[in-house]
Amino acid sequence: MSRSAVAILTFILSGLFAFSPAFVPDFGGFDPEQFPVPQVNPPVQPEGYAFAIWGVIYLWLLVGLGFGVWKRREDEAWHAMRLALIPSLGVGAVWLAVAVASPVWASVLIWIMLITALVALFRSPAHDRWFAALPVGLYAGWLSAASCVSLGLLAAGYGYLDSTTAALAAIFLALVIASAVQSQLKRAPSYGIAVIWALVAVVVQNFAQPNMTVAALAAGGAVALCVPTFKAWRAGR
Repeated sequence: MSRSAVAILTFILSGLFAFSPAFVPDFGGFDPEQFPVPQVNPPVQPEGYAFAIWGVIYLWLLVGLGFGVWKRREDEAWHAMRLALIPSLGVGAVWLAVAVASPVWASVLIWIMLITALVALFRSPAHDRWFAALPVGLYAGWLSAASCVSLGLLAAGYGYLDSTTAALAAIFLALVIASAVQSQLKRAPSYGIAVIWALVAVVVQNFAQPNMTVAALAAGGAVALCVPTFKAWRAGR
């Protein structure tokens, strides 16, 4: 497939991904009854307002990849990034439909989305940050948090761990991944910002319950992650 065709395909998939909520309009997260141990207000899950970040992600990816089709169809660095984004966006376009049917398969798919998004992020061109690295970074950052949340929900929902322990383990895993990625990747502070956004929403969720152990870890992690994120922002100025 030519570079131009890959560019167009990536943009089309970003559009399908962005419009996928229209085909599953009632999805508001996993139904508590989808798990053997119902997950009602699980401590691992961010407060509902945090999911509004998807609107920014969808729009920014569309604008960025649209710019790529317009101005960077044959660019080698863009091409390498797009090859990794194609499977991530393709899986993302069907993820909501799968999530309605099976939390287990949804978790498998979101990890596929994350891994390929991270590959795309590390391949993103150093130039055109506002159209490539930054939107892909925001996308990959939110997926890093969401993927770990999915594991926490499965661990508690299938009775492997109690809900607090599952939340603590998931937050710790998200912090390990996010710290490693943001410390190495200086051109996309949007990655760290997305994870911090998720962690703050976990704090809000657990203040309401209350579950101060989970809230404390999420708050401490958000503060710690500000350091590599700020360094990345300074490096990219």
